[in-house]
Amino acid sequence: MGYSVAIVGATGNVGREMLEILAERNFPADEVHAIASRRSLGTEVSFGDRILKCKDLEQFDFSKVDFCLMSAGGELSREWSPRIAAKGCLVIDNSSAWRYDADVPLIVPEVNADAVAGFTKRNIIANPNCSTAQLVVALKPLHDAAGIRRVVVSTYQSVSGAGKEAMDELWTQTKGIFVTDAPEPEKFTRQIAFNVIPHIDVFMEDGSTKEEWKMMAETKKILDPKIRLTATCVRVPVFVGHSEAVNIEFEKPMTAEQARDILREAPGVLVVDKPEEDQYITPIECVGDYATYVSRIREDATIENGLNLWCVSDNLRKGAALNTVQIAETVINRGLLQKKAA
Repeated sequence: MGYSVAIVGATGNVGREMLEILAERNFPADEVHAIASRRSLGTEVSFGDRILKCKDLEQFDFSKVDFCLMSAGGELSREWSPRIAAKGCLVIDNSSAWRYDADVPLIVPEVNADAVAGFTKRNIIANPNCSTAQLVVALKPLHDAAGIRRVVVSTYQSVSGAGKEAMDELWTQTKGIFVTDAPEPEKFTRQIAFNVIPHIDVFMEDGSTKEEWKMMAETKKILDPKIRLTATCVRVPVFVGHSEAVNIEFEKPMTAEQARDILREAPGVLVVDKPEEDQYITPIECVGDYATYVSRIREDATIENGLNLWCVSDNLRKGAALNTVQIAETVINRGLLQKKAA
């Protein structure tokens, strides 16, 4: 007998991706429920070769479900995740609502799988920010080998990280520039077509954006609180796939060749790095893949024990849906969840 799984926010970009990944990975589920708001009641979504009709969140009985994969935004999660968890259903939340709660583990399975056991305090597990997830997958094996002191990261984040409306805005603006007039920005603060915007989430008192703060806080919680990290997060006119230029300062020496060898053996990482043959990965090449790709590994002579690298991943997958499913798989593989009777 398999598990019962509910996807809350099944009509959104990440919710649909969760359903696709559950099917691709043959997740051991006997029942999969697509859950959405009342206005989406009856909307059809794909799950493998099946079609599921969305059910109403407010009417659904979570007491018979083992896993709730939550992808419906922070405000809804703050209201509903504790209520669902109280029914004995383990919530794995993709929003920022629970990431910084000391009683909620923040998990990237390739990095801190052991921490997943802490879910029993609230019956909630948090999924990190998309830009953080791919970064820590690349940093973890290097940190284990040489100890990371400081990270400087500049991100080039696709519009899908801001949802379907953001993807639509990029499309309509791009089309409008060639056909008529580009419509005014609605989702973004500036035109996104043929432009880049150094502004993701709200600005904070120190001049950083909330997205930049998230990367710092989440890297410390997931990987090591002693690591110092500073980020500049930029939205770029790419539909899917986040890229990051990463500068790392280590406690011990680390050559580029050593880093390549370490990363080639690391879980979740694929190294594509032969610049003399133009071998490196761009966002368009990572779409639909599970891996975090690392390219352009090179030593930084301007600091002691410094290294630069380029990191690319499908943000809807490793940055959201895939990581959520991997967390559920980790819980199952470690025997941490008792299946409910059919």
